[in-house]
Parts: sequence; structure tokens; C-alpha cells
Amino acid sequence: MRTLNVALAAALLAASAGAGGGSALLRGGNVITVAGPTLQGADILVVDGIIRQVGENLQAPPGVPVIDCRGRWVMPGIIDAHSHIALEGGVNETGALLTPETDCADIIDPEDLDIFYALTGGVTSIHTMHGSANPIGGRGIVLKLRWGATAPEMVFAGAPRTVKWALGENPKQANSPDSTRYPKTRMGVEASIRAIFEEARSYQRAWRDHQRRAAAAAKAGKPAPLPPRRDLRLEVVSDILAGKLWVRCHAYQAAEMLSILKLCQEYGVKLAAFEHGLEAYKIADELAAAGVGNAAFADFWGYKWEAFFTLPHSVAMQVRRGVVAAVASDSAERMRRLNLDAAKTVRFGGLTPDEAIRTITINAATICGTDRWVGTIQVGKHADLAVFDRHPLDAYAVCQMTLVDGNVLFDRAAVLAERAAREARVREGAPPPTTQTPPPGGKS
Repeated sequence: MRTLNVALAAALLAASAGAGGGSALLRGGNVITVAGPTLQGADILVVDGIIRQVGENLQAPPGVPVIDCRGRWVMPGIIDAHSHIALEGGVNETGALLTPETDCADIIDPEDLDIFYALTGGVTSIHTMHGSANPIGGRGIVLKLRWGATAPEMVFAGAPRTVKWALGENPKQANSPDSTRYPKTRMGVEASIRAIFEEARSYQRAWRDHQRRAAAAAKAGKPAPLPPRRDLRLEVVSDILAGKLWVRCHAYQAAEMLSILKLCQEYGVKLAAFEHGLEAYKIADELAAAGVGNAAFADFWGYKWEAFFTLPHSVAMQVRRGVVAAVASDSAERMRRLNLDAAKTVRFGGLTPDEAIRTITINAATICGTDRWVGTIQVGKHADLAVFDRHPLDAYAVCQMTLVDGNVLFDRAAVLAERAAREARVREGAPPPTTQTPPPGGKS
């Protein structure tokens, strides 16, 4: 069992585990609303986890704590649209070619310390998902980083469920020469998706025929006919065809992305976004017209053959052509500095600071289907907030505090004070505290 040896986290766990939204008045910060202009020296009143007022000289209701944000920058909580943290036991089911019946919701790990580490960088919600080993992989899920909550409590209520697809080298196992699994070509990857779509259509027809026969038998007073054999895989694929699951498709090459976009349009499938999409800048107009987003790296490429043909200006080029592009991490380490990755779109591509901030807030929320609740600082939205000591795009900016649903789940000053107290005890020869931070939720 991994534990976080920080006494503050214990208090945060006790305050937040299983609890509802918190209340606070954030006083005097420079508020990056994303929905409008940045407000200098503004207040944010949070009641029961919801932003109730944004303005100047607001008054805290009785019992509501005041957080001094003077000289600091307050922005919407950062949203990572492409993540694999908070999952236990592996994210790639390689035992079969197509595995949509698998579900990341079954393996949420609320004790993953990467959740807390993400909070230290101002991240408040994530889309965590299956890996890219399969043309159609397992289902993903959007989580609030409610450190200390149970797995069900971390699920972002109302967020659409997703399913992971993958194109290119990974699903055809190009870098696993000993593998004998079909397919071995890019055309085989797409063909496998089309084949199971047709199989799912036949499965749906069989069930519709059974329902008609069963209704006729009931009307005639006859025994019901035997139903078709239930197939969990085809049930999920049927949900894809019905638009109940948003497709998040790992891809690099422009030609492949266009081809799978046409397939999705042919079958009426909801293609929400490409993942990585390093060559998406080449087809930005097509993606914008189709309403397909891209959860992309800021400047990470060249790590395999299909990942060479891009440039650091890619995200900015997509944004300027109308694509809902988000800067995402695909990494527990990179997640903690997504603000700096967003800043690269200003340096490379010339986005304005406000446009850059959107790539890690409202654009990511739109791709995740949570933009009704998060991604901007507006009255009525969830109080998921990150407080920085400098403008978040400043290379020297450090996140000082992170709130999820109005609950302070990370406070750097308190963490550092607790660490100094522990070190002082050690220097004085006193034994360190025998108690460590309890696991999230108070489990043993």
C-alpha cells in the first residue's frame, strides 16, 4: 500500500471523503475567467461547491472561510483530456483484438498517489482510459480528482462515457515482431472495425426479430421463443453505433484520421476526438467541419516512425482553424505541468495567453463533454479552481492551492509547513510521528 507521508493530506481526506461541495470566499485574486476578460483583484464566492458570485468586495456568509488570493492568479481547474492514472492492474487488454467489453470504471483506483500529485499542478478532472493496443479497446471514464473519495464518488456525474479506439503502429503491433495477432496492416485495423460494426448490426436485427416473435407469441398465448445468445462485446459495439459512447481515437497520421472519420460518418458514430493527432494540423479544416476535437501533445514527437511528421506549432494551427484542440498529458509526470505545456502554444504558434489557457480548460472540457459544469469561472459552475503565484503561463509559476467542488484538496503552504515541522522533530532527536497519512477513505 502506497501512502503519502504528509499530515495535511490526512486532514484533507477527513474533510473531503464522502463529503459534498465546500464553501469559501477567494479574495482579491487575478481571476482568469476563460469565459470573459481576466478580472484584476476580484473575489469568487463558492457555496456548497458551486460558484455563486464573481466580482469585487463580496462578503463571506457566516462560517464561510476567506482565502487570501491577493497577488495570485486564479484559473479554472486544469482538465487533462488524455490520461491513464487512477487505474489499477494495467490499461491494455491485449488478449483479444477487440475488447470494448472491458471497462475502466471497474478498475478505478482512488488511492493512486498520482491523483494527489496531479492536484499539486492544478489539475482537477481527467479523462482516464484504456490503452492503444486494440482497434477498439475498452471504455474510458471522466473523473473528478476528489482525493480521499471512494471510486464511485470520483466519477464525474453526467459526463458521457467513452470508448478507446486506436490506429497505426500500436494496434497492428508493428513494434512486436513476434506477435502473430491479426491485423498486421493499417488497412486491417480499419477492416476489423468495419467487420464488428456489421456483426453488431446483425446482432441488433436478431434481437429485434426476437422481440417481435416474443410479442406475437405472448399475444397468441404461446410460449416465448428462445432469445439470441447474449454477447457483451456486441452490446457495447451496439452502444457505439447508437451514439451512447463517444469515440476517442488514438491516431497520428492525417490520412488515417480522414479515413476513420469517413467510416464514423458512414455509420453515424460519435467521434469526439482524436488522441495525439500529431498530423491533425494538415486536416484542421476537415476536423473543424466535422466537429471532431484533438487531445494533443504540445511538443512531444519523434519517439516512433509514425510520430515524426509534426511541429510544435500544430496545436496553435488547429485552434486558429477552428478545431477544439486541447493540450493533454498521457503522462502522470507531464500532467503536473500542463500549464507550461499550454504556454508553449504561445511561443510556438502565437496563441494569445487566453487562447492557450483554453487548451487546458474549456477546450478539454468540451472534448470530455463536461463543459456545462467546468472549464470556466462562471456563476453556476463547479468550483474547480487552481491558484498560482504567477500567471499560470509564466515559466516560474507554481500552483499554490487546488480546489475541487469548493474543497481545498491541495495547499502548498500547509504541506511545506508540515514538512518543516517533521524535519525539526528529527533534528531535535525526537522520533518521527508513528502515524502516517491514512489511505484515502480511511481504509486500512
